[in-house]
Amino acid sequence: MLRVLTESRERARAALPPEVWDYYEAGAGDEVTLGGAEAAWRDYRLRPRVLRDVSRVDLATRLLDTEAASPFVVAPMALHTLAHPDGECATVRGAAAAGCLTVVSTRASRTLEEIGAAATGPWWFQAYLMRDRALTEALVRRAAAAGARALVLTVDTPYVGRKGRVTGVRIAVPDDTYLVNLAQHLVPGAVAREAAEQDPSMTPDTIAHLAEVSGLPVVVKGVLRGDEAARCVEAGAAGVVVSTHGGRQLDRVVASAHALPDVLEGVGGRVPVLVDGGIRSGTDALVALALGADAVLVGRPVLWALTAGGAEGVREALQALADDLQHVLAVAGAARPADLDRSMVTAG
Repeated sequence: MLRVLTESRERARAALPPEVWDYYEAGAGDEVTLGGAEAAWRDYRLRPRVLRDVSRVDLATRLLDTEAASPFVVAPMALHTLAHPDGECATVRGAAAAGCLTVVSTRASRTLEEIGAAATGPWWFQAYLMRDRALTEALVRRAAAAGARALVLTVDTPYVGRKGRVTGVRIAVPDDTYLVNLAQHLVPGAVAREAAEQDPSMTPDTIAHLAEVSGLPVVVKGVLRGDEAARCVEAGAAGVVVSTHGGRQLDRVVASAHALPDVLEGVGGRVPVLVDGGIRSGTDALVALALGADAVLVGRPVLWALTAGGAEGVREALQALADDLQHVLAVAGAARPADLDRSMVTAG
């Protein structure tokens, strides 16, 4: 893990109430998946090229119609105001300053309109299919109107994962924070929270439906199998995110680092493939990109940085990752991510 990330993690842990820290950090079950995410990237070894001109290294990345300065993307995460008063507004400002794309969560704690106004760089919107389908439709239309360039449909959460570390522990999050983007569409109270829960009856038809409703491309997040990735693409997905949901949904699933090759094979180059889960350095990102990923998402380190330093902390963390990737790309004999290929990485 990069030193700047380690330091911001320590500062965040000291600053946050224990129940908030555990909310952000917890994983499902015994946290086997969570605990193995970072180490899984270290299961690969690099086979660098030599005698290549790497005097200038360019990390510029294009995802669908979104241009970014690097392949690092801020993963969707809930309730940023628990980490910093400016919440997601600070996150998108910091990410934009580093030239990075942000994916904003349905459970954001600032309104989509506030986030869109604060964003000086590109952002996508992460959506759940909720029990109240009209609620989902209203939300994705608002996201598009606020400036989101794509939807990221989370498909690995028919029910919320059980997190042993926080079982029986509740953080005090009022509805006007937890449901800030849903409140105008809901009747207040317990019924509101039930309506906003994920719909376990989601099918592949949801992909095309949300694309039609929003007018935006739909990227599917939470895929760990090649055959399932192919099924999503055939249903109209504009991209696929290989993800274990930060190890928060189902314990003992295959690590994203290990699932990535199978998903890439299933997609067959038809759409972009992104990956998250344990990316903590430029070398981790290099492995993912060499395997064939188009970009990598970073989750908890952004929340640590937000807690420790607000928008500037987010910028510093993402820039440190980009600088590290730029360095290791050059040493590996690549002047840009597109110069990488599967021959440059081997298992074990």
